[in-house]
Amino acid sequence: MTDPVDPALADFAHRLADAARPIARRYFRQPVEIISKSDDSPVTIADREIEAAMRALIEAEYPDHGIFGEEHGAVRTDAEHVWVLDPIDGTRSFITGMPVFGTLIALARRGRPVLGVLDQPILEERWTGAVGHPATYQKGPSAPQPTRTAGSERVADAALYLTSPDQLTTDARRAAFEALTRQVRDRRFGGDCYVTGLLASGFVQLHVECDMAPYDYMALAPIIEAAGGAASTWDGKPLTLTSGDTFLGAATPALRDAAVAILGPSV
Repeated sequence: MTDPVDPALADFAHRLADAARPIARRYFRQPVEIISKSDDSPVTIADREIEAAMRALIEAEYPDHGIFGEEHGAVRTDAEHVWVLDPIDGTRSFITGMPVFGTLIALARRGRPVLGVLDQPILEERWTGAVGHPATYQKGPSAPQPTRTAGSERVADAALYLTSPDQLTTDARRAAFEALTRQVRDRRFGGDCYVTGLLASGFVQLHVECDMAPYDYMALAPIIEAAGGAASTWDGKPLTLTSGDTFLGAATPALRDAAVAILGPSV
């Protein structure tokens, strides 16, 4: 059994999110230069400034820990503890003024995610999950409150989100996704990482994504699992720093298994 996360590490993750929030707020709905990266995904000064601020805190507090960031690369990834950072998950939402992006902070221990924070700086909402601790939700200055997933084990009762159908870049994945969504109660598009917060709070039952990198999904798994749900790759494997590009979050382990039975063969 994985040892519980040290509360000091969880407190530090909150410090990272606290440092990121005012930077995102300062640049949101302001004219900022949009830069295209080598994969044609957009990045802004906000992404880079937020990550730089978080990395500086990690280097000062935990210089022996590794860092895997979207914007400024990776260092010491062979360390027992590695911080995985996505300063603005959902940059397209951010640059179009939609407040459903988030700052994602994960801590991996021996390659597996054990702590995750999802912070939405504009709405001032924060979800946190860690091994050995209940998931929490915090709104503004109020104290964090326990949060739980909600939903049955049946696909037919599930509300499902995928950020964009453009992520379904192979015929097999498109067919598998369509097969799953023909069975769900409702399917919606959009939301980026914010959907995981809604799942952890009981409003969504399935969160399906692909074409992802570790900084996109590592923070999501501990939040969902601490809230009572299950998270994995499409074919049911544990999420790690090297687990591939698919992500599946579900309100219950049985619901995850039912979704895996449909999605898994497409991976």
